[in-house]
Amino acid sequence: MNKKVIVGMSGGVDSSVTAILLKEQGYEVEGVSLILFDPLSRKALGKAPCCSVEAVADASETADVIGIKHSHIDVRDLFSEKVIRPFIESYSKGLTPNPCILCNKFIKFPSLIKAADARGFDFIATGHYARVQRTGTGAQLCRGLDNKKDQSYVLYALSHDIVNRLILPLGEKTKPAVREIAHKLSLPSANRPESQEICFIEERNYVAFMDGLAEEAKGPVIDIETRKQIGKHCGIHLYTIGQRKRLPAMGKPVYVVKIDPSANAIYTGPREMAQMREFTVQGVNWLVAPHSWHLSATVKVRSTMKDERASLRIIDSKMVKVDYCEPQWAPSPGQSSVFYDGDIVLGGGVIAPY
Repeated sequence: MNKKVIVGMSGGVDSSVTAILLKEQGYEVEGVSLILFDPLSRKALGKAPCCSVEAVADASETADVIGIKHSHIDVRDLFSEKVIRPFIESYSKGLTPNPCILCNKFIKFPSLIKAADARGFDFIATGHYARVQRTGTGAQLCRGLDNKKDQSYVLYALSHDIVNRLILPLGEKTKPAVREIAHKLSLPSANRPESQEICFIEERNYVAFMDGLAEEAKGPVIDIETRKQIGKHCGIHLYTIGQRKRLPAMGKPVYVVKIDPSANAIYTGPREMAQMREFTVQGVNWLVAPHSWHLSATVKVRSTMKDERASLRIIDSKMVKVDYCEPQWAPSPGQSSVFYDGDIVLGGGVIAPY
C-alpha cells in the first residue's frame, strides 16, 4: 500500500493535528473539507459551525501553514437529505436521533473514500479519538485511550472496507496533548473552541431549530401509573425518554417514560420507570462477526455514558435483544446502542420503539 492519506479537515484543532502527525510519519497528506452546513438551520451562528463555508476557509489556512494541498467538497444537498431531514422526521415520530452517526455513515467517510479513490490514495484519516488496530485478519475499531474523549461510539456504523482504510492518529492521545501540539506549532486552530455536538444547531438548542419544521400538534400528557391526563404538550418532538423539562407540575419529580406517536401522547412517571434493562436494537452493523447467538458484552446507549455489562441475544443478522445486568437510565428509541468486547467495538444499531 502507498503512504498517501486524505485527511478530513473541519478547520478544528483535532483534524489539523491529525494532518501534522501523519505528515511527520512520512505520509503524503492532502486535506479535504466537506461543506455540510445547510440553509435549513435558518439562523447565522455567532461562530462558524463545523464544516460550514467559514470553517472550510479556516481549514485551508491551516493546510497552507502545514504545507499540504487542500480542497473542499460541497455536500450540502446530500447532508440535508441524509442527516437533517431524518433528524426532523425522527423527532416528529417521538424518536431521539443521532445525526453525527448518520453523517459519518452516509456523508463524511464515504466522501473521503471517494476523494481518496479519485487521487489514488489508499488511506483516509480523521481527528476522531478512537483507534484502528490492524491484525492479520483485518482492522478492528477500538475505543480511544482517553476515556473522556473516546468517540468510537459514533463510528460503529462504518463498513469494514472503510475501517480497513482508516487511520486515527489521535486515538493514542489526550485532548490536552493535542492542544499542546497545536500551540507549539502555532496552528491557526490552536485556540478554536470545541465543535458543538450537532453542527447545524445553534447553541445545542434543538427545540428552537425544530420551530416551524415539525408539526406542533397538541396532545395529552398522561400519568402512566393512574392513566389520567395531567396536562397537554405542544408536540412530541419536544420530548425524549428521561426528560423532565416542559412537563406539568406534579409536586414531585416526574420524567418522560413513554412516547406514543400513534396517540400523540406523552406518558410520565417516577424516575425508576425511565430505567430499563431490556430493549431491541435494529439495523445492526457488525464490525466483528458474532460467534454465537448469545454473547456477553458491554453496551452503551449514549456517547457520554460508561458502557455496562449486558447479554446480547441475536434475533437475526440485523436485530439484537439487549439485556443489561442492571437497569440503565433512559435508553431512548432512535438512539444508538453500541456493543464492546473490552476496547473492541463489536457493532451496534438503533434502539427500536417500545
